[in-house]
Amino acid sequence: MKRFVLIVFLFSCFVFNAQTLKQTVRGVVIDKQTQSPLPGAVVAVLNTNPIKAVITDENGKFRLDSITLGRWAIKISLISYKEKSQTVILSSGKETVLNIELEENAVQANEVTIVAEQDKTKTNNKMSTVSSRVFSAEDASRYAGSRNDPARMAANFAGVSGANDSRNDIIIRGNSPLGILWRLNGLDIPNPNHFGSLGSTGGPISILNNNTLDNSDFMTGAFPADYGNATAGVFDLKMRSGNNEKYEFLTQIGFNGFELGAEGPFSKKKKAGSFLINYRYSTLSAFKYLGLDFGTGDAVPQYQDLTFKADFPTKKLGKFSVWGIGGLSYVELLSSQQSKKNNLYGYSGRDTYFKANVGAAGISHTYLLNSSSYTKFNIGTSGQINFIQADRIDTNTNPYTINPEYRNNSSTVKYSANFTYNKKFNSRNFINVGAYYDLFYTTFIDSTNNFDSLGFITLRDYKGETSLGRVFFQWQHKFNDKLTLNTGVSYQYFLLNSAQAPEPRLGLKYSINSKQTLSFGAGMHSQVQPLYLYFATSKTTQGNVETNRNLDFTRAIHGILAYDVNIANNVRIKTEFYYQYMYGVPVRSRKDYFSAINLGADFNSPNVDSLVSNGTGENYGVELTIEKFYSKGYYFLITGSVFQSKYVGSDKVYRNSAFNGNYVFNALGGKEFKIKEKHIIGLDVKFTYAGGKRYVPIDLAASIAYGDEVRDGTQAYTKQYSEYFRMDVKPSYRLNTKRFTHEVSVDIQNITQHDNVFQQIYDLNTKSIKTDYQLKFFIIPQYKLTF
Repeated sequence: MKRFVLIVFLFSCFVFNAQTLKQTVRGVVIDKQTQSPLPGAVVAVLNTNPIKAVITDENGKFRLDSITLGRWAIKISLISYKEKSQTVILSSGKETVLNIELEENAVQANEVTIVAEQDKTKTNNKMSTVSSRVFSAEDASRYAGSRNDPARMAANFAGVSGANDSRNDIIIRGNSPLGILWRLNGLDIPNPNHFGSLGSTGGPISILNNNTLDNSDFMTGAFPADYGNATAGVFDLKMRSGNNEKYEFLTQIGFNGFELGAEGPFSKKKKAGSFLINYRYSTLSAFKYLGLDFGTGDAVPQYQDLTFKADFPTKKLGKFSVWGIGGLSYVELLSSQQSKKNNLYGYSGRDTYFKANVGAAGISHTYLLNSSSYTKFNIGTSGQINFIQADRIDTNTNPYTINPEYRNNSSTVKYSANFTYNKKFNSRNFINVGAYYDLFYTTFIDSTNNFDSLGFITLRDYKGETSLGRVFFQWQHKFNDKLTLNTGVSYQYFLLNSAQAPEPRLGLKYSINSKQTLSFGAGMHSQVQPLYLYFATSKTTQGNVETNRNLDFTRAIHGILAYDVNIANNVRIKTEFYYQYMYGVPVRSRKDYFSAINLGADFNSPNVDSLVSNGTGENYGVELTIEKFYSKGYYFLITGSVFQSKYVGSDKVYRNSAFNGNYVFNALGGKEFKIKEKHIIGLDVKFTYAGGKRYVPIDLAASIAYGDEVRDGTQAYTKQYSEYFRMDVKPSYRLNTKRFTHEVSVDIQNITQHDNVFQQIYDLNTKSIKTDYQLKFFIIPQYKLTF
């Protein structure tokens, strides 16, 4: 660590020549609804003397050369379109290429100029009305404590709770993290995290590479009809295109791994296509050597991942893109060889071997039919593989013996295709219609040893296929520039048991004036169960029977009212009130507190049989966001949520859900100090204060008698761990030279060393209840070089 600090100090003290460094800003301006290029748009760099500006050519392209390095506000304007502003960061190591979408005015009106960072309330999705925002790759790297992870970054937004140092699961408005949809480049993908289990949506380390992402959308409720099979929220991610004019390279080392990246044109002469590729390999062994504790005890997780994208624009056949992500991960959590170091992942008295591989790849084709309509076709495949081996350690023998206890070898491979047609009739009316189809090939094989005369018992043993189909229609109508209607309907069909789900959606947005907006969103949303749940078996006189096969969709009705006001050019306040009613939730057929509404609160994928779709639940609350977009060298974001999350199981008891933390507050901000043109020093700070995790208490006497952990279901989720508090500080330094950009940062997490409870478990060795704590003090150094 001392060497790292010394390197940072030497960088900050090194003096280079006084030559003024320049960079290029270029890109394309297109219509947001038709994706057609917009010639004649004015693109200007503000606060330059004289003002530097260009006009887009017949293909909507523009180029601004010789712009001094630093942060600049870019304003884009075109007659009959809403003016847009966006902040760009120019560095010597990388050229800035923008893809800017403008929205046409419904009625010609006086222009309103807003000069700020990109308005994050304006999403890429044209039909989004409420509870949504756009985020950039820079947000995930800028925010303290985010670890370059989009999910951890999103935990700072209102309505989102991520008070978990071990995984990046996010809880949206009291919903299970399993209710989140991950979409990448138009295809729905499985859990994009290392060490993720089948059916889950989170993990310790993200496979998504922050250096390859473009501006993307995050939604927390009442999302548009083109999103299905989700009840909680949506991550709609997009990968950026590689530079199509010059070759650029990247190397980075940090918590997420050692990384190498390259991008550039396939041909410098034609500039007709580009590629982008990044590879990462685990560096945790090096961090372990430096003495950093990342919650795995003595174990050192191993992982690697690859991300790529290639674009092939053509003159007559449209644009083709080929992309892919993939990750391999493996860890051995050996209690038999464990010291007393903090271990958030292993199980008491057990040796666990865990392997998880995940990947997705696709081909996308966009074709402009004419200036008012286009089609988009996506086809691809994705998959996830889990191998789990758990062995029980018997300490009653000397030396101790290890006995096989659990085996799991499961996988899901999905083949996907979707098609959408988009048509803009005029400045007031726009429709899009589409169809999605997913074909699943699944294998679920697991068994457990009860250590009795029966030996290993089969829990699930299924190999087969099923599919999910969906169609949707959406219509946007602008009554005028003040009132906009977004409406649509989606329909899902699950082939395994012929379950059906029609889902109407509605959104209304009214601009009271240039600074105030009132919005309303409502809709029905549904989601199939985690596939492993359908194939749980129950042993009967007729053999093993799959008692869950006919489970219905879990369904939710969302209602949201939002008020947004800009109190200054760069500052906004937003308040949202919401109510969600859940029904069709799987619960046990006999009286019990179990409900699938609580799945995702733990690491495992439980084998629960004899379920019926009779459970209900509700979430309601209020959220507040106070945000200053980045300008004048600083930003801040303050969010607060107060909520309730309740459910009813088959025992008809109205309970807290596992995710009912009741409240979460975040405050974060950052400031940059520019020293001449080459040196930039930054400081980012974050505070999080949230309600503790709810849990089912351990019945100690019953656990001792049984010889393993027993929970007291009569008190399910009545208990709550103490509140979660964490403060993170992230100093950074950026140096621009003629051809290189160096970036150094140190993310210091939980700087106050607050004891945040992670879980309570029954310790098989001591026959007592043991409390595990989250990360006490965590330092993540990172160095990045672009050229």
